[in-house]
Amino acid sequence: MKASDNQALKEGEVDFGILNQLTGYWLRWAQLNTYKNIRCVFFDEFDITPGLFGVLEVVGCNPGLTQTAVARAIGNDRSAMVAIVDKLEKRGLIERKPSETDRRSNALFLTSAGKAFRDRVAGRAWDHNEQFFSMLTPEEHQQFVSLLKRVALAEG
Repeated sequence: MKASDNQALKEGEVDFGILNQLTGYWLRWAQLNTYKNIRCVFFDEFDITPGLFGVLEVVGCNPGLTQTAVARAIGNDRSAMVAIVDKLEKRGLIERKPSETDRRSNALFLTSAGKAFRDRVAGRAWDHNEQFFSMLTPEEHQQFVSLLKRVALAEG
């Protein structure tokens, strides 16, 4: 989102028709604004994307999951996981080992460097989350997250 786009939204210079009443439209803008802020605040610092961090977090909390299980958990395509794991492996953050339950699959584990890196990024993610959503009271933030989860998990 460019600053000029944000200005048009704030100043009402553009007639958006029914878009201003559509929940999905505002979800998209909220996602763009959140991503822009989170990227600028710390993902650029660590040279990592939210998607790569998501893989590190899931693998760190669930060592030994297969690539397929991690892809399913974070909503990624299985084929995209190969490139993601390759990137993280090249950086020395993650390692593949043959799965103990399925020899055709790789299990994923964080390396010691991966654990330390994940901890640093996670700490900054928590700090950013608190700062970025400080316009909400703690109760509003909890309700907001709860509502987002309901929408995300709804079957339509």
